[in-house]
Amino acid sequence: MRAPQSRTKNSPVSLTRFSFNQATAQHWALPDVVAGCVAAGVPGIGLWREPVAGYGLARSAKLVRDAGLVVTSLCRGGFFTADDWRTENLRAIEEAAALGAPELVLVSGGLPSGSRDIDGARRRVADAIGELAPHAAAAGVRLAIEPLHPMFAADRCVIATLGQALDIAERFDPAVVGVVVDAYHVWWDDTVYAQIARAGARIAAFQVCDWVTPLPEGVLLGRALPGDGCIELRRLREAVDAAGYRGPIEVEVFSAEVWARPGAQVLDEAIAGYLRHVV
Repeated sequence: MRAPQSRTKNSPVSLTRFSFNQATAQHWALPDVVAGCVAAGVPGIGLWREPVAGYGLARSAKLVRDAGLVVTSLCRGGFFTADDWRTENLRAIEEAAALGAPELVLVSGGLPSGSRDIDGARRRVADAIGELAPHAAAAGVRLAIEPLHPMFAADRCVIATLGQALDIAERFDPAVVGVVVDAYHVWWDDTVYAQIARAGARIAAFQVCDWVTPLPEGVLLGRALPGDGCIELRRLREAVDAAGYRGPIEVEVFSAEVWARPGAQVLDEAIAGYLRHVV
């Protein structure tokens, strides 16, 4: 993926790879997120399907395009345990192509209802991606497998390590199927640096946030802005760079505390944390 290029006067060199994932300012309407990014000199934006659908796919694509922003990823596809997984993922691929998003992030889904067969669930993920890959290739969209922290394996994502994601991705052309390195989900793994080196050209996206303790009651919302937790973010960034990744670096945070702040403040703090702790 090519890195987004900054067009504005604010820190054009240091923000060249910066992308603001819209989930970080959950309650900021899409036009306001776009306007805020442009005003701050942010060149890239990560989009989510639900707010895009709410604003309208064609309107969203035009809004971002007219603002001169690069769409760095679309979240999300996957959830292969759902009855309509195939239809929904084909639709997600079409949406990514319409938005100009080169990567569709896949969260695989957890165990099927009533099942304890995690090996079988992982085989199902590989089979589903194999079925989707030709459609993604035809649309010019790369499927980006995102491993989630093991605490989410039962209900959200049976792919729990970067190594497991690569075991699937390596069956396909790296231009068609890659992996996501999300700091929140991989920082704890003592093999992660070896797996990043193994990934090489298969790294489709790099996302950063921080890990805080104690975790809130809803662990999904246990993220923080870069620098507010315990993750060695710069070390991870240096590792993906050493593996050959030159693409965008998305700040993506799920946090009720962060979401309660004004969107412009969140963006400013995300930029500051990125410059201080990532690059």
